Amino acid sequence: MGYAQLVIGPAGSGKSTYCSKLHEHCTTVGRNIHIINLDPAAENFDYPVAMDIRELVSLDDVMEELGLGPNGGLLYCMEHLEDNLDDWLTEELDNFLDDDYLVFDCPGQIELFSHVPVLKNFVDHLKRKNFNVCAVYLLDSQFMTDVTKFISGCMSSLSAMIQLEVPHVNILSKMDLVAKKKDVEDFLNPEPQVLLSELNQRMAPQFAKLNKSLVELVDNYGMVSFVPLNLRKATSISYVLAQIDTCIQYGEDAEVKIKDFDPEDED
Repeated sequence: MGYAQLVIGPAGSGKSTYCSKLHEHCTTVGRNIHIINLDPAAENFDYPVAMDIRELVSLDDVMEELGLGPNGGLLYCMEHLEDNLDDWLTEELDNFLDDDYLVFDCPGQIELFSHVPVLKNFVDHLKRKNFNVCAVYLLDSQFMTDVTKFISGCMSSLSAMIQLEVPHVNILSKMDLVAKKKDVEDFLNPEPQVLLSELNQRMAPQFAKLNKSLVELVDNYGMVSFVPLNLRKATSISYVLAQIDTCIQYGEDAEVKIKDFDPEDED
């Protein structure tokens, strides 16, 4: 059985930096992971690329040959990947061992994990190949400056959870860049009534019923929560990795090592 992280989130949320620091951390602790680039527009990497979608299709070539813009070209590239799941992707995955740990660095176009079925079909293919998959959704902690942005982030994350239908870990990235951490920490375990009150204060009265429904959705289902991540702290990376490993049951089937002791001589 293989293991996989699907690293998703809006553009600029720190997905590639997360992958780089995760690889660096795992190398330090003697753990082997493979980072895979799924962004056909990527150019520079701070981590060793074990597999690269640009070997199949690149955004520059698509834009030049088909005359598409950046967004349309990227969607074309991802749909081309979808068309080659049974060919190119299967052949590339065969290069890894059955129990390898893969981390997929995905593009940041939000439609890919909110309503376009490309990543959903990609995840289903991994599951058919006997991979346990966890979606790792990154959201810039500097985005969480007020209640309206918090609710927006929750809805975006919930949309990805519903679309992909895999275990899901939401991460607040770039915590090391936040000046007032207390402002962000207030959203890690928010009080529903406080959220509703702040929403009603910031928005026009006609949105009162919508505000109430949104807060109830976040509170009643309890599906959306965020784990803060400071990439400058090894303990923070270890904690986040432990949360993800639990979701995909990594290490649960490892053999227990029992030390052999010589029997004591009988008198």
